Amino acid sequence: MSMSSPAIVVMGVSGSGKTSVGEALSARFGWPLLEGDQFHPRANIDKMSSGTPLTDDDRWPWLDAIATAMRDAPDGVIVTCSSLRRIYRDRLREKAGRPVIFVFLKGSRETLASRLAARKGHFMPASLLDSQLATLEPPAADEPGIVPVSLEPPLAEVIAAAIDGVAKAQA
Repeated sequence: MSMSSPAIVVMGVSGSGKTSVGEALSARFGWPLLEGDQFHPRANIDKMSSGTPLTDDDRWPWLDAIATAMRDAPDGVIVTCSSLRRIYRDRLREKAGRPVIFVFLKGSRETLASRLAARKGHFMPASLLDSQLATLEPPAADEPGIVPVSLEPPLAEVIAAAIDGVAKAQA
């Protein structure tokens, strides 16, 4: 196991493009992509599907499962995880057992709402966007390993900015 290889967490609210950027980072670095949604227990998915926001108590086991998967990855790993609050990011950093770089996909409510309205087949309803935005604590300047990336440009530009930011963060 190479603990010097980082875990790259693609973070942001629902509809920010975490999966698309995560897939591109996975292809670029040759590391596996772990979808954070796959670590939610059924109760969390049912709760969100019904339009009810998760609480911190709902999120802790989910975050711990993600951190365990990050820790157990044999090399670098890419993870999608909303990581909305600093305390969640701190928990992932603390339990991952390796360096963690967060790629923060940020954009306007209008862009996010438009993306969610167009999305099909996902358990997260567009009605929870405002709850996620209210919960979001954008990463602060003193947080380690943060790569802010605007999700507003075309996807190819977002991906290029994410790759460039991760490369700089690793240097």
